[in-house]
Amino acid sequence: MAESSNQGGYTPPKVPMERNLLIAFVLIGVVMWISQTYFAPPPPKKASNPVSQTGAPAAPPASSPAEPAGAKPAVSVTPSASVKPARGATAEKVEPNFVIQTDLYRVEFSNQGGTARSWQFRKYRGNDGKPLELVNTAAGLEYPFSFYFTGAKPPADLNWKWFKQTADPDGLGVTYEFSDGQTSARKVFRFQRDSYLTLVSTEVAVDGKPLAHLLEWRGGFGDLTVATAAANQRTLYFDVGQNKLVEQNAKAAANGPLAAGGNFSFGGLADNYFAAVFLGTGSGEMQHVTFTDRVKTLLDGTPQPFTGVAVGDGATNRFELFVGPKDLDLLARINPKLTQTVDFGWFWFLAKPLFQIVNYFNHQFVRNYGWSIVLVTIFINVALFPLKINSMKSMRKMQALKPQIDAINNKYKGVGLRDPRKGDQNQEVMDLYKKHGVNPMGGCLPMVLQIPFFIAFYKVFSVSVEMRGAPWLWVTDLSQPEHLPIKILPIVMIASQFIMQKMTPQPAGDPTQQKMMMFMPLLFGFMFYNFPSGLVLYYLTSNLVSMLQQWFFNKTSLANVAAESVLPPKKSGRK
Repeated sequence: MAESSNQGGYTPPKVPMERNLLIAFVLIGVVMWISQTYFAPPPPKKASNPVSQTGAPAAPPASSPAEPAGAKPAVSVTPSASVKPARGATAEKVEPNFVIQTDLYRVEFSNQGGTARSWQFRKYRGNDGKPLELVNTAAGLEYPFSFYFTGAKPPADLNWKWFKQTADPDGLGVTYEFSDGQTSARKVFRFQRDSYLTLVSTEVAVDGKPLAHLLEWRGGFGDLTVATAAANQRTLYFDVGQNKLVEQNAKAAANGPLAAGGNFSFGGLADNYFAAVFLGTGSGEMQHVTFTDRVKTLLDGTPQPFTGVAVGDGATNRFELFVGPKDLDLLARINPKLTQTVDFGWFWFLAKPLFQIVNYFNHQFVRNYGWSIVLVTIFINVALFPLKINSMKSMRKMQALKPQIDAINNKYKGVGLRDPRKGDQNQEVMDLYKKHGVNPMGGCLPMVLQIPFFIAFYKVFSVSVEMRGAPWLWVTDLSQPEHLPIKILPIVMIASQFIMQKMTPQPAGDPTQQKMMMFMPLLFGFMFYNFPSGLVLYYLTSNLVSMLQQWFFNKTSLANVAAESVLPPKKSGRK
């Protein structure tokens, strides 16, 4: 299509205009299908047990089995009463899981390792309609906030030891402490009632000497109830020196943990809509490790490659932890660099303003993202109308030139495609177009103008958490296909495509090819059937506005003037 649109010099086309128009439609489909393929998960590989490719155990040691999230341990490892703990040691005992509830979270900690067994949002739900659980409870790996050591390891396996659990009086914080007389460790979590920020601090020492360590979040993160959960996830960190956000997917660590270190503003992991990042509170160097964990989820029992991360800044970690939605306004208030975690793609210069305009209409006027999309789409089509008028004039002229083009085609009737005279035929047609100022590719202009908006809107629905779960009339979630046995919006869109084709002047061409063009609405309906409802709503609204514009053009004198301008002069009558 790009080549075709540059034929302002009217060089003879190698294929008829109708075929070029068909190619233009197909190219849009190819672009959209590539986007879907890019975000689609790789084919699952059969495996009997989920195994981390990094060499981490797929399940906790047999001596310290991990209980399912929310359940008490099945086996107690409390030391026997006849065995006295070593000097300075804390007695190990099983304690009930500690639950912290804020206005935004429900978080459940276990004193086995002082780790999180569940982390749920209270204002967001998963694709299964339940409160969104960020922890992959089916992974069989170390739980979030387990220790990871890149160098020397302590004699005790701290991730499966039983810590002393001390809750804060207000119920918004908890401290975990462990000591066996040689190895000591401490973790402190402090939440806020109405904030997505949590204070986290950890310490590890062996024989009184501090030991450098990192904190893990393994086995996946985010909305694990969607079919493309593994493909949507990545680790990330912001390199202050390069002023650059660095992201890694699971493939980056396929051959083992991928480590990085430097002056990082933050580091963590994210999916399309949510992020868990550790924000450094000091000026020290931050360590960041990416893992590939081939694990199953509660939705899919077939292991998939999920990303995992470990972050630390030394022997004593002090972090602000953000676990929340990638809402641009929220991220900007916490750290402006965090807004870069919302990836608007190659068309960011169009996708981001589109989102901001839709968001503005939603907040200031209609209070509904669906109606905001409708209004913004109308605005876009009105703004493009002056350019579309030129295309309509060109199409009307080509329709009026049909008798003259038919005469040229009859002149060369029976000439094969390889016959040198075929070039003469094409040249005569193009000379006729040039004489009357007709661009044979003018009919493609409206579609060419729409392609960037298609891609930009597609990206907006893929990464904007504001669109996630946004309803409109019968549509429950604009970021997903309609949850109906028969999807209404794509069917109405197909009907609008047929009507618009009937209203659009049809230029001269092969009748067989023109009949083929009538199948394009069905092809578009097939492509859009499983696209986000918001994208289908945008395209449908664009069709409806274009129909109105075409009707207006057909009813004005512009159409008649365009047609009359290419008619051959009338022969004067005999005296």
